Amino acid sequence: MSANKLVMTETARAPVAARTRIGHVHLKVADLDRSLAFYRDLLGFSVTQRYGSQAVFLSADGYHHDIALNTWESKGGSPPPPGSTGLYHTAILYPDRASLGDALRRLVEAGIRLDGAADHGVSEALYLTDPDGNGVELYRDRPEAEWPRNPDGTLAMSNRHLNLQALLDDAAPKAA
Repeated sequence: MSANKLVMTETARAPVAARTRIGHVHLKVADLDRSLAFYRDLLGFSVTQRYGSQAVFLSADGYHHDIALNTWESKGGSPPPPGSTGLYHTAILYPDRASLGDALRRLVEAGIRLDGAADHGVSEALYLTDPDGNGVELYRDRPEAEWPRNPDGTLAMSNRHLNLQALLDDAAPKAA
């Protein structure tokens, strides 16, 4: 079946296995060191493997890699122009509100401008752009029992204002 002839439905005919997750993101970047300064030095990911000056793999917790960066086809390149297709954003899930607050504190201290912030009911999210123009979402999920629901049981997600000062106030203490 060609992509142009797909039939759109709300439910997959054969759902993917329930525990299936996105394993990692691999980004083409123009300048490896500049991207490392963002993902390693600012966001706090650790390098697990480096391939010279062409690629690096980073992890949050020792996994082989959550994020990979390479310049194989993009060294010195420019971001895709607005209005073109491609990755909207990479979403990085934090384990709790205190950790997301810590991420916000890192951004504020580094003078990084947010593109947006929102309380979606099911999650709280910060939006920014990496040095190559890739969208990045930093978020935390609320426990499923707290997710807002419509009377029919479907999710009632929203796009409300996120109180950034309250999030900073709940930030995990700075590591010594």
